[in-house]
Amino acid sequence: MSAERGQAQSARNLSVPGILIGIVGCVIITASSVYTALKMGALPWPSIFTSITALLLLRALGRTSLAEANVTQIIMSAGSMVAGGLAFTIPGIWMLGYTDEVSWAHMLFVALAGTLLGLVCTALIRKRFIEESALEFPIGVASAQTLKASQAGGKTGAKLFGSMAVAGVWSVARDVLGIIPAMLFALPIPGVSFGLYNSPMLLSVGFLVGGAAMAFWFGGALLGNLGILVGAPALGLCNLETAQGVVSSLGMGLMMGSGLGVIVRDILPQVFGRLRGGKDGDAARASFVSELHPGTLALLVAAAALLVCFGLGLGPLVALVVVAMSFVTTIMSAQSVGQTGIDPMEIFGLIVLLGVAALGESNQVKLFFVAGVIAVACGLAGDVMSDFKAGHIVGGNPRDMWIGQAIGAVLGSVVSVAVLVALVSAYGTGAFGPGQQFVSAQASVVATMVSGIPNVPAFVVGLVAGIVLYCLGLPSMMIGLGVYLPFYMSLTAPIGALVKLVWDRAHKGDAEEEGIVIASGLLGGESIVGVIIALVTVVTSMG
Repeated sequence: MSAERGQAQSARNLSVPGILIGIVGCVIITASSVYTALKMGALPWPSIFTSITALLLLRALGRTSLAEANVTQIIMSAGSMVAGGLAFTIPGIWMLGYTDEVSWAHMLFVALAGTLLGLVCTALIRKRFIEESALEFPIGVASAQTLKASQAGGKTGAKLFGSMAVAGVWSVARDVLGIIPAMLFALPIPGVSFGLYNSPMLLSVGFLVGGAAMAFWFGGALLGNLGILVGAPALGLCNLETAQGVVSSLGMGLMMGSGLGVIVRDILPQVFGRLRGGKDGDAARASFVSELHPGTLALLVAAAALLVCFGLGLGPLVALVVVAMSFVTTIMSAQSVGQTGIDPMEIFGLIVLLGVAALGESNQVKLFFVAGVIAVACGLAGDVMSDFKAGHIVGGNPRDMWIGQAIGAVLGSVVSVAVLVALVSAYGTGAFGPGQQFVSAQASVVATMVSGIPNVPAFVVGLVAGIVLYCLGLPSMMIGLGVYLPFYMSLTAPIGALVKLVWDRAHKGDAEEEGIVIASGLLGGESIVGVIIALVTVVTSMG
């Protein structure tokens, strides 16, 4: 068995058709990921979607290798988490009013520095986390199983691209032609944005997240909106403005507490075990090696440090801290994704941001740059480690997977920045933040931590509750999102979860996968069309 796997891994999985398909897919997936992250305050893993798409397109060219399809989907999906790292941090700069202090070049330097550090770290930790550990990497396993199941072929592609077309037409009818309303059943409740958002993408998010997690999301929404925003002023406990500060602070605390919970429950026990490990600890340290030449990795680290120092205007000490902490946080990210499938990348960025601030860096814009670099590195690590797991299952070549990651991540950096620039040009910096067109929930959390928390006691309560709930096995991140996001989003997404419940009961076997394919297509269709609408708006306004 091991000989067969070694032979499979020695084969080349990186082909010219795969690279070309991956590049086209990377542009589309990265652009839609920026839009989805800003609009929804969340970013579903794209791996299953890209795995199906890559295999279908390669099969159309007569190529059936699962390992080649996995490398192709790595190129497609790598840019999505680079997009998430930028979208979850950079808009916070605009929320604080620094509209002219961040350029496209700054954003590109943030993305590239994070990408280079992420590439180095994933090269160093791949063997340890994929081949030697018992981590499950549920997203990677699901992607591998999807590749195997999709070999049956045929109708899957029609369902995927057909649902994308439906969502795209729906978005045009809503956002361009005005034929259908954006909000349904809206009610004028003070402080609460009550209504159903007419969005295939949001319904798909609920479908893909599933019933249990959505129940906690909706529970958090009921607590924050009806419990605090409506209940507290009605009982005379505080006015609406104070209640809004409590809700935002509590939601932020829960989300950050969830990220810290990952460290407390999932990471620290592993670290302490390795420190005490004797021979096991020595073996663990020895396994942090790479198939790539050390000189190549050193050059990438040096390039990232130069970008941090000269491109972003941060000092040598900060660059050293960022490089060192990128390795620590990407290990934390890989551990989290391997055990839970969750990657709180912006929380890791926020932790390093606070550390750099403690060293004396007071420029708020530069602190955002630090958070962005770390978030990109952690997002890339979390996504690609799952892809490495899928590749390991289907017998992929590690070096080819890493090269595919590099192609997709670098291209994704450029595309992510281009889309952010296009959105700002089309809608202005005021379109980002709570209650705005792009809620940018994670970036808002970072902005609030930098500028000052509205209600410190509520934040502390949320922080402690987030850690405790996560350690008890409850999804405190989802509760925090429910508390923090506008109520119309939390009221709409559960409908998608209900549809999934009905679908799964009515369909078994391969039909369950069809639901994932259709939901992925609906999500991708609306997000891609949203980016296209923004680009058209920019072009027409220039004319």
